[in-house]
Amino acid sequence: MSVTSQSDATFAAVDLGATSGRVITGLAGPEKLTLTEVHRFANTPVRLPDGLRWDVLALYRGMLDGLRSAARSGPIASIGIDTWAVDYGLLDADGALLGLPFHYRDSRNGRAAEEVLAVCGAQELYAVGGLQHLPFNTVFQLAAHRTSAQWGSARTMLLIPDLLTNWLTGTVGAEITNASTTGLFDASAGAWSDELIGRLGLERSWFPPLREPGDSAGTLLPHVAEYTGLPAGTPVTAVASHDTASAVAAVPATEPGFAYVSCGTWSLAGLELAAPVLTEESRASNFTNERGVDGTVRYLRNIMGMWLLEECRRTWGLRGDAPGLAELLASAARARPFAAVIDPDDEAFLAPGDMPSRIDAHLVRTGQAPPEGPGGYVRCVLESLALAHRRTLRQAATLAGRELSRIHLVGGGSRNELLCQWTADATGLPVTAGPAEATALGNILLQARARGLAGDLVSMRQLVARTQELRHYTPQGDRRAWDRAAARLAPG
Repeated sequence: MSVTSQSDATFAAVDLGATSGRVITGLAGPEKLTLTEVHRFANTPVRLPDGLRWDVLALYRGMLDGLRSAARSGPIASIGIDTWAVDYGLLDADGALLGLPFHYRDSRNGRAAEEVLAVCGAQELYAVGGLQHLPFNTVFQLAAHRTSAQWGSARTMLLIPDLLTNWLTGTVGAEITNASTTGLFDASAGAWSDELIGRLGLERSWFPPLREPGDSAGTLLPHVAEYTGLPAGTPVTAVASHDTASAVAAVPATEPGFAYVSCGTWSLAGLELAAPVLTEESRASNFTNERGVDGTVRYLRNIMGMWLLEECRRTWGLRGDAPGLAELLASAARARPFAAVIDPDDEAFLAPGDMPSRIDAHLVRTGQAPPEGPGGYVRCVLESLALAHRRTLRQAATLAGRELSRIHLVGGGSRNELLCQWTADATGLPVTAGPAEATALGNILLQARARGLAGDLVSMRQLVARTQELRHYTPQGDRRAWDRAAARLAPG
């Protein structure tokens, strides 16, 4: 039986993803790192007459209920919150939320992106922020929001984890790893870009002081402490509040030259660098430079990840034909290799909807036949994701001048053995899969480090490697078959 030492402590991680939220407690110390999920709840967006919105009130209630469950499990040293990036809430002069936050998959952003680029060209935006062009980057969402009646009453913009932190503590701040995804952050200076904010006609006062992972974000408000049963004065710690930044902090890398794929709804594939890559070649290749822990840069590209599979399964379920995931994966393993491949980043796949039909349409446009049965679609998705991982990591290594030795695939996708093996086969590199709970582990470790119970980034990763279950995949099969499949997706 594990014995808790006086140097160990238990922390609560609030981890919100695009489809669900969890509260996880983590026991952490110099040689200990264990997680327990104490509460899980759905994250179900709502479509209102004016667009697709996050039900952030339901998320807040789920978080509070989870913290109440955490309190019943024993003393909690602190709380940390991580979520997805780019989305935000606007607050008025009284600190009240002005409407439910928009969902990044809402259709309002395309026209706004054009308006922003007419003021600040793509080259200028990239030279400052270093972000991959995505129509839902915060800078474009804010431009889309300007025509609303709420705009005139707004006084503060808080990204989702900062909004939830505000509701727990009453404090106002912007954690830096998430702030770096807005398009209004100077990637070289590590600060808000006053120049871009002013050029775009935004109010500088809307953008709160920046916080680094490990900074204090205050303590629980009295009514929050009363509801959750946590002691008054329980600290809330700023972690790497962009879930990918927390996940990368927990990559169990023990050798140089590693690449990572944080695979869930999205696949975030890239490298950890000491400085941003802001060249024109990097912009043209659509790579992003986001802030990581300890001033590092997450040099990566967003790839439409397991969302493709999730939407296929949802569509089949609506039709009354919903095979279980294990059955689908077994069927995919038997399906004909490379019968069909797609570009996961085609914008047709971004919005919710009938994903199998969209895949069919993509294949028709590219001169391919639709897959045979659900297993064929799953194989198409997973092989296409492996090819996207290959393309992205090779480009990143070239642009950053790095040699790659290993890929660490973390997050929920690390449980998918086919995806892990096919990523190894496609890239020709060994893949270490796990931990699946990398985001929660990074969240917990950064809280532990703030309490002096964990070391630097290298030490944290070594602890993850020693304490978590990992699986290893070596490249197999005919590499030329992957080359031929990749050639079918090449431009022209």
